[in-house]
Amino acid sequence: MTTLVSAPVAPLLDRLFAEADAHSPLASPVFAAISKEEQKRLMRSKTDYRSFYAELRDYALPVSRDAGRLLYMLARAMRAETIVEFGTSFGLSTLHLAAALRDNGGGRLITSEFEPSKVAAAKANIAAGGLSDLVEVREGDALETLASNLPETIDLLLLDGAKALYGDILMLVEDRLRPGAVILADNADYCPDYLAHVSATENGYITLPFTDEVELSIRL
Repeated sequence: MTTLVSAPVAPLLDRLFAEADAHSPLASPVFAAISKEEQKRLMRSKTDYRSFYAELRDYALPVSRDAGRLLYMLARAMRAETIVEFGTSFGLSTLHLAAALRDNGGGRLITSEFEPSKVAAAKANIAAGGLSDLVEVREGDALETLASNLPETIDLLLLDGAKALYGDILMLVEDRLRPGAVILADNADYCPDYLAHVSATENGYITLPFTDEVELSIRL
């Protein structure tokens, strides 16, 4: 049995995904009160993201179940030992990645979240999954928390925080991405500058829109 599909992680993920489905941000007054155009603007803003995501502090905003399983599979297949995650939220993607590290024999996962209540929820969920020894949760703006004290080499990078910052976060860690490192970006279409960077092979990437929501890239 692997960590991902056995207790305590499997039933924990089932519960967390069910709770996220039952408490969708699409039903939030924050979304109901603004137009689709304004929603897109906020998702792409590099100045309003703090207040926007703070309004969604009670919502999990997780990756999909399929994306979570893909993360686990990628981390296992490449025998990842060092992982960086931008956007912890309630820790659902973190659990998938940490489960892969456990089954790889150990490693280090650094994840960053600026909303204090989500940091607390994520730490509780990671502890409930028995994976706290593998995960360092950094509280604060990732532009600061991921700017220093990173591993010399990074095997896998997950971008699932404020979409407008994907390019900025990539720049913080790019020189540490080893050849063959995997970058998975959720809803990357909200960050055109990120997509332009990883789409240019002269920048050292091969990329693919893996699904409608996930951009999958490899560091050359």
